[in-house]
Amino acid sequence: MSFIENIINVLIRDQRYKIILEGLKNTLFITTGGLIIGITLGTITALIKIHPHKTWLGKSLKSIANLYTTVIRGTPVTAQLLLIYFGIFASVRSLNAVMVAIIVFGINSGAYVTEIIRGGILSIDKGQLEAARSLGLSYSQSMKKVILPQTVKVVLPSIINEFIALLKETSVAGFITVIDLTNAFRLITSATYDAFTPYLMMSIIYLLLVIIIASFAKRIEKRLKID
Repeated sequence: MSFIENIINVLIRDQRYKIILEGLKNTLFITTGGLIIGITLGTITALIKIHPHKTWLGKSLKSIANLYTTVIRGTPVTAQLLLIYFGIFASVRSLNAVMVAIIVFGINSGAYVTEIIRGGILSIDKGQLEAARSLGLSYSQSMKKVILPQTVKVVLPSIINEFIALLKETSVAGFITVIDLTNAFRLITSATYDAFTPYLMMSIIYLLLVIIIASFAKRIEKRLKID
């Protein structure tokens, strides 16, 4: 069987392209949802970690934030996925595997985004925060109106890298029965007894997605530099 015939066998026969499209949709859905949760959670956690807490509550929140980033960054995402799906959410039948994957990858991404945002904020000259405070702005107002807008430009390349890393990390979502891109091609491999063609096509799709994301990121960076 020729290479072209192999491709036709993978894509066309038994309408296998449908499972590939489903896998692509779930992969993009999990990646995008996970990144949104990750950025939100990461920003909140970063602000907690850099805030000069003086109260018992503030210090407790900072300790929790430090524990969160240490545990999540120190354990494999696969272990987190299996533990949360088969452990924490085992009794929640109304929550499907895709939603659990989004939550898990969001929590995982949040730990890495925390350090990205934290590093970006700390890279801004402290004098700007002091100047904002001297003008009568509160700490929260100074962060929101002065520091965070500048931080966005600093951390954008790292956030894009996290997006790309997250896209590739979702390949383990199949461990909890999600039909993601990797799992879709794994099922096709089992049906066709051909490992090379399906996995080659899978790799090409991942590569194209990364190229598209990187290209889109460069456009955003250029616009931010112009602004």
